[in-house]
Amino acid sequence: MGAYILRRLLLMIPTIVGIMAISFAVVQFAPGGPVEQVIADLTNAAGSDRLSGTGGDLVPGSGGEGGGYRGAQGLDPEFIAKLEKQFGFDKPPLERFLTMMWNYARFDFGESFFRNTSVIDLIIEKMPVSISLGVWILIFSYLISIPLGVKKAVSDGSTFDVWTSGIIIIGYAVPSFLFAILLIVIFAGGSFFDWFPLRGLVSDNFHELSWWQKILDYFWHMTLPLITLLLSAFATTTLLTKNSFIDEIKKQYVTTARAKGLTERRVLYGHVFRNAMLIIIAGFPGAFISAFFTGSLLIEYIFSLDGLGRLGYDAVVKRDYPIVFATLYIFSLMGLFVSLISDLIYTWVDPRIDFERRDV
Repeated sequence: MGAYILRRLLLMIPTIVGIMAISFAVVQFAPGGPVEQVIADLTNAAGSDRLSGTGGDLVPGSGGEGGGYRGAQGLDPEFIAKLEKQFGFDKPPLERFLTMMWNYARFDFGESFFRNTSVIDLIIEKMPVSISLGVWILIFSYLISIPLGVKKAVSDGSTFDVWTSGIIIIGYAVPSFLFAILLIVIFAGGSFFDWFPLRGLVSDNFHELSWWQKILDYFWHMTLPLITLLLSAFATTTLLTKNSFIDEIKKQYVTTARAKGLTERRVLYGHVFRNAMLIIIAGFPGAFISAFFTGSLLIEYIFSLDGLGRLGYDAVVKRDYPIVFATLYIFSLMGLFVSLISDLIYTWVDPRIDFERRDV
């Protein structure tokens, strides 16, 4: 197992370099980089000044070519060169990529282009929202999915199984943002009730509340976003649990256990459960990570939650490349480690699995 873990760790190096290289190359051909963003802002500001009659040149040397950037006519080429140097675009792409990877290998992610703060501080600042959503979604979805999946497997084909399957499929098919809007209309002062807040993770006076009031305030704000995300979060795990239990129930050792006079509960939870839950338990690390970083962008916007999804989206729109590449690097690295942990959990749950005999 030690040799397998070492090989997997070594393979992470070319994998992460390949991911970053492809993303870096794509960005080089994408229009509207950070220099263009600043030029556009200056051009819009100049246009507003002319319309308002204030006039005035925003930058010196209004007759230059602007370094060949679209919309840069009238801007001093020296000013454009300073912008390029400020954003690091005065160096060749290969040199910039190698410098970035060397810094990232030391977990030095630099500073944001437009927020005047370090990228890692921004990520840490937004992390509580994503952790709040991810942890509770994961806990509640597993608490619902596993018992429901077992019940559906035991009563396969019954009215309960058919109706719950229909509800699960409908819930999974409905886009979460539509359900979020429906909850807002009904429960957040839209047209019917004004029971829940619309903005933020906590109230403005959170620090003035007692400890139990803080807990209530926190869950008061989290109720609607969690209900929205839970609608589709537990569907896959429920059906996966059901199908896994059905496969195990049909095996010979279950028939033998029943023939020995064991109760149905003892058969299910003493014999079937461990084998049936192998795929669920092994997938837990991946679900744990994905719950933090996927599927919550629209929910964060709708409920005004300032988390990692919103940070990443704003960075892409503003072409804030340090944030874009840093989050991509961190999440890719975490994904690779989680994949390794999932394999190790497989061997822990079922010792018959031996990755040492497989080709990596």
